[in-house]
Amino acid sequence: MSGTELTAADLGGPLGERATLVQFSSAFCRPCAATRRVLAEVAGMVPGVAALDVDAESHLELVRRLDIESTPTVLVLDAGGRERVRAAGLPRRADVIAALGKVLA
Repeated sequence: MSGTELTAADLGGPLGERATLVQFSSAFCRPCAATRRVLAEVAGMVPGVAALDVDAESHLELVRRLDIESTPTVLVLDAGGRERVRAAGLPRRADVIAALGKVLA
């Protein structure tokens, strides 16, 4: 848990009222499409949770600042935009739900 605080301006979209699922992706990343679907599905299940997709190539300064090393990388932010959970690779839906549960608890 890094505690890095991100804003809607950093990410290019509105944060969720309760939490935000952020995916860093790239154009030719096959697992990124599946990750996008998983995050959208989970966000749709929980009121106040948003899912955002950030193109890593278009946001290199942010990628460097956050030390994102691969795509997809998923961050779970709390209501204040602070990074609470980070995972690289294609997440399982159950793992996203569990990580979100920790943030919302």
